[in-house]
Amino acid sequence: MDQYIGVKLDGRYEIRENVGIGGMANVYKAYDLIEDRIVAVKLLKEEYLSDEECIRRFKNESKAIAVLSHPNIVKVYDVIFSEKMQVIVMEYIDGITLKEYIDQRGVLRWKEAVHYTIQILRALQHAHDRGIVHRDIKPHNIMLLSDGTIKVTDFGIARFARSDSRTLSDKAIGSVHYISPEQAQGGVIDDKTDIYSVGIMMFEMLTGKLPFEADSPVSVAIKQIQSQAERPRSINPEIPEGLEEITLRAMEKEPANRYQSAADMLQDLNEFKMDPTLRFYYQERKEAAEKAAQKEDTRKTSTAEQPPERTSQKEKRKLRFEKREEPEPEPEQEELEDEEEDDDDEPRGGFRLMPVLSGVAGAFVVVTIGLLLTLVYLNNPFERVEELPIPNLVGMNYESLVNSDEYPFDIQIDGEPTYHDQYGKGVIYEQLPKEGKYVKVGGLVKVKVSSGTKMVTVPAFVNQEVTEAYNILNDMGLRYTTSGVNDDSVPKGYVIRTVPDQGTSVPAGTEVTVYVSVGSDQKMVTVPSITGLSPENARIVLENYGLEIGNITDMASKDVAAGLIIAQNPAENSQVLEGTKIDINVSKGDEEAITRTLPVPMPDLDKLVTLQATQDGVERHQETLNPSEVKKWRISFDGSGTSRIKVLIDGELYMELILDFENNQFSRVVDNSDNFQ
Repeated sequence: MDQYIGVKLDGRYEIRENVGIGGMANVYKAYDLIEDRIVAVKLLKEEYLSDEECIRRFKNESKAIAVLSHPNIVKVYDVIFSEKMQVIVMEYIDGITLKEYIDQRGVLRWKEAVHYTIQILRALQHAHDRGIVHRDIKPHNIMLLSDGTIKVTDFGIARFARSDSRTLSDKAIGSVHYISPEQAQGGVIDDKTDIYSVGIMMFEMLTGKLPFEADSPVSVAIKQIQSQAERPRSINPEIPEGLEEITLRAMEKEPANRYQSAADMLQDLNEFKMDPTLRFYYQERKEAAEKAAQKEDTRKTSTAEQPPERTSQKEKRKLRFEKREEPEPEPEQEELEDEEEDDDDEPRGGFRLMPVLSGVAGAFVVVTIGLLLTLVYLNNPFERVEELPIPNLVGMNYESLVNSDEYPFDIQIDGEPTYHDQYGKGVIYEQLPKEGKYVKVGGLVKVKVSSGTKMVTVPAFVNQEVTEAYNILNDMGLRYTTSGVNDDSVPKGYVIRTVPDQGTSVPAGTEVTVYVSVGSDQKMVTVPSITGLSPENARIVLENYGLEIGNITDMASKDVAAGLIIAQNPAENSQVLEGTKIDINVSKGDEEAITRTLPVPMPDLDKLVTLQATQDGVERHQETLNPSEVKKWRISFDGSGTSRIKVLIDGELYMELILDFENNQFSRVVDNSDNFQ
């Protein structure tokens, strides 16, 4: 038996079972006696307690996750570091790894792959904006919950991108099948390294195989550096062309040719979701840019090999001028003498006006023509100025861009830098003209630059009514989640404390956990997972937690066998009062299952919001996005007959619809869109 089972770490965390064995650490399921919740305890193995490098990586993981707060990143609640023990207490995730899911399913449906990738990119965008590069993105480090939610884990070798320190272990590190070429070569690593690894994962999800495989890790690493992957559609023709283009762009060998940020890749995936027939023509644009660059190099080389044409013309003019200074030839002298002889009848010394005027006029014409030719040569109005496609500048640092000779455009800031939740200080978040448009060499490109993430201070809410706290948090641009706690001293419905604590400075959009008193006579329990169970078995499990089965809704499903629970509400790991009824959806099998996509029009909001969609009371979709960038939120549902669909924005009802699966029609029964303008 494991020596830690039954042990209370720090007098608080009661170890219940071993749920994962890793190379350096084991993961246990534990009960937090103070917070009354299930947690995951990651414990460094005893044999590594004297290994400084292992301890460094272990502490680095807690340090990295501690500064992150995102629904798609596992949360860290506590750390215990001593000579005898190295412990990280984290959010408990009851699910399987994405790698296990891929191995079970083989090839994932492209809609599934997009759904998971978007969540992973949101997590990475959050980390990258805070200067953290994961460096070991792979499906083994992605947890998949039963409701389709993704959690990114294992920041053990993550590095703060703004840190100047590097160690030998920073080089060529990560899992060889997913590392970027620059990782394999021990080169400079930044957020585009994680983008490459995401591309590899997309390839694997869409095709069921890895792009680069060999007999040894070294051979795989060499392929990552030198070999081109097979096109995903040649393996799985059902992959849409646009999705293949996104995958291959993320897997570009040169970091400059990849997506420059997770936000850029998210933008394309969201556009693709709205129109799966969309093409991006990345390869064609890349080839056009390379040809233009080659043409420019050829022109420069040709100019360098020959004397400048302008200098040559100048020399010619100089020679002509010097020639006019020489004595005139004899024939002209003889003609002049003849003319003088013909004019003998004029008085000697008389002034001949016409020849002089003719000479002046001729000289004027010559000078004028010469001047015009010079102006034409210098300005060359007939020369065709080359046009080049504008690359994607969003996500790039403005100062680095303007100080670089890489782009032959005049790049200027449009207005003053402004706060932006998704982009760090000095990073471009919008450009005009857009990517792919053609502009003349030297032409103007305007960009908008972020002044960084807006920081706000968490107010003091202790002993304040919870709904007032929610309103204040909303007004400050902070998200919130609630956790009920038994407390004798604080009245029911009033705030006990918050995490982060009052006075803490956090980025706008951070999720604040509000701990609310539920009084002294009520007990909070953690909802277990009952998906995949029969209703009879689920009833037994819930009774052990002091909970009951609520409403039972039969629903057609293509993925879950008949008679088993598809979904539950409230979701697993939720904190609820003892005696709460848990509603369930039970599969009727796939005989009658129909998949319908519902296009929900978005309000005119220019900020990040959390969208939720429920089907007959059970949450089916959750996504964080900016409605101004997505005109319609397209969400899919499986079922038969009719279902009641509710769409919520930041927890408030936005729309309620009735979806008719048979006739592929829907009608709105509640429309609160006017309240979200």
